[in-house]
Amino acid sequence: MSTIIIDTITGKSTATTVTIGSTPVVSASANSMTIRGEGSNQTSIQQGLAKHWLHGATNGTFDEDSFNNASTTDNGTGDTTATFTSAMVNAHFAGSGLPGGDNTFGTAAQATGSNRVVIHGHAGSDADSGNYSVITHGELA
Repeated sequence: MSTIIIDTITGKSTATTVTIGSTPVVSASANSMTIRGEGSNQTSIQQGLAKHWLHGATNGTFDEDSFNNASTTDNGTGDTTATFTSAMVNAHFAGSGLPGGDNTFGTAAQATGSNRVVIHGHAGSDADSGNYSVITHGELA
């Protein structure tokens, strides 16, 4: 097996695509990278990565583990705000999550620096469900 150690890969021309055999693998330009996905589709690496995730408790007292999460705030029963370490470019990001127990999950308010989530019980009221998970996709500022 051979090992190649380099700092920069530069194409022979002005092309910015790295090709292995006859398959374009990665294309880069202006802080954006794409990679060949399924079939001939290209997938944006930056847009496809989670920008924030959190596994914590609905009482806001702890984060079991997280990425890009500065803090959590307990706003009341089943109502928690996750504050990002690095803000999003706008409040139009995609947030999703999984509540603990037999409950449902919803986003209550989104801001560039936070995502407020509410966990609902089956009776329609908010519910503390123990542990929960939140994931955020979008563009960092």
